Amino acid sequence: MMAGLLGAPAFVVSAVVPIAMSGPAVAAPEAPKKDAPKEAPRAPVTLDDLYTRLKAAKDDAEARGVAQLIERRLDRSGSDTVDLLASRAAEAMQAKDYPLAIELLDRVTVLEPGWAEGWSRRATAFYLLEDQASALADLHRTLTLEPRHFEAWAALAHIYMASDDKARALAAFRRAEAIYPRMGKVHEAIERLAPDVDGREL
Repeated sequence: MMAGLLGAPAFVVSAVVPIAMSGPAVAAPEAPKKDAPKEAPRAPVTLDDLYTRLKAAKDDAEARGVAQLIERRLDRSGSDTVDLLASRAAEAMQAKDYPLAIELLDRVTVLEPGWAEGWSRRATAFYLLEDQASALADLHRTLTLEPRHFEAWAALAHIYMASDDKARALAAFRRAEAIYPRMGKVHEAIERLAPDVDGREL
């Protein structure tokens, strides 16, 4: 270090190397260190925040990204056992074993009756088994627990369409669009149904 200081100005050397004195060497006092300002912790993003962002999304890509975040939140049952049963039910549905899927989802709805997604998934299994009455009942239960479940509103609309109940189908599509304005093909379905239900302009 001394070699590096030989060519330095005298005030620099004196600040680093103590001057010989009769008493003990005294180091130059250090300037007080200022603590860096701490950032306030960010509040966690809530489901309400995500639904607000979904409604305000400026393009389809942003909307899809937010919708996926919402779906991930809704997918959480809060129970490892229920998550395992739901996973096995999904495997059964992929294998088109709908009775097994319903049996597994029966247990899900018993163990976690407040989990909206459990009822929604069982509704899908009932629909694939062509049991529309049970599918409708489960979708209504889903929407009682989570009125903003846009997938459930769209599914409800499709079931009403299948039974030629255009008025209810249109109402359900409009509920889905109000929550998720950029949801694929929902607006087209509304434009197609509206003239028949609301009447055509003269």
